[in-house]
Amino acid sequence: MRQIDAHQHFWRYTAEEFGWIGDPMAAIRRDFLPGDLRPLLDAAGIDATIAVQARQSIEETDFLLGLAAENDWIAGVVGWAPLGSSDADAALECMAAHPKLRGVRHVLQAEPDEYFHRADFNAGIALLPQFGLTYDLLIVERQLPAAIKLVDRHPNQPFILDHIAKPLIESGQLEPWRSQITELARRPNVTCKLSGMVTEADLDGWTEGNLRPYVETVLDAFGPSRLLFGSDWPVCTVAASYGRWADVVRAFIATLGADEQRAIFGGNAEKAYNIPTTPHEAENI
Repeated sequence: MRQIDAHQHFWRYTAEEFGWIGDPMAAIRRDFLPGDLRPLLDAAGIDATIAVQARQSIEETDFLLGLAAENDWIAGVVGWAPLGSSDADAALECMAAHPKLRGVRHVLQAEPDEYFHRADFNAGIALLPQFGLTYDLLIVERQLPAAIKLVDRHPNQPFILDHIAKPLIESGQLEPWRSQITELARRPNVTCKLSGMVTEADLDGWTEGNLRPYVETVLDAFGPSRLLFGSDWPVCTVAASYGRWADVVRAFIATLGADEQRAIFGGNAEKAYNIPTTPHEAENI
C-alpha cells in the first residue's frame, strides 16, 4: 500500500494571486513546484500526493492537472470549478475528462455563512456525483454549523474536511469545535484530514501537547477508517518541516494497529479519492 499525502499545494507565486499569504508566512512567498517537494517525500517515506487548489480559477485546475500529468507520484488533483455558475455542468464535464481530477474545492473559509446555502452553489455540488468527484470542505471552526447543514443537503456526496476545520489551537479552545465536529462526523459521507494544525497553533512554540486534544477528538469522532494524513505543504513549513509533521502524525497514531496506521497514511486517501492502486491503473481509468 502506498503512503499518500492527501493535501499539498504547488504554485508560482505572485503577490496579486496569493494575497492570503500574510506577513507571518512571508517565507512561503516564492514558487513551490514538484522538484521542491519530491526530495521531502522521499525522506519522509511518502510515495504519492494529492495536489489541492490554492487559487479560485479554472487556470489553477489546469495548472495542477498539467503537473500531475508530468509526475506519476501526483496521484490526484482537487481543483477549483465554477460551481455557482450556469455553465457548471459543462465546466465539470470538461475538467473531469482528465483522469487525475479527483475532487473540487471552493475556499468557503473566506465566504459568509449565507454562501453555504446559496441555491446556485448547492446546484453545483449536486452535479459532482455524476462525475465521481469529491468535495473538499475548507472551513474555520465557527463555520461548522453551516457546514453540517450543507452536508445534510447532499447525503450521497462524499465530503472531505480539510485541516480538522481549523480549531483555535493557539488559544487552546476546544468548545464548541469539539462538539460540532463530533456532530459532523456522524455523517458517514464525511472524512477528515489530519492536516493544517501547526499553522493554527503558535507558529514558533507549538508542542505535540498543544495538538493532542484536537487529534484525539477527531480520532474518536471519525475513527481510523475516516482520517487521512495531509501535510499542507508548503504552508506547514512556516511552523514545521515536512518531515517533522509526518513524524508527529505517526507518533500520534502509533498506538493504533498496523492496518489502521496504513489506512491513515494511504489507504483511506485511495478510497476517499477513488485513486487507482497502481500508476498503470491510473492510465486506464
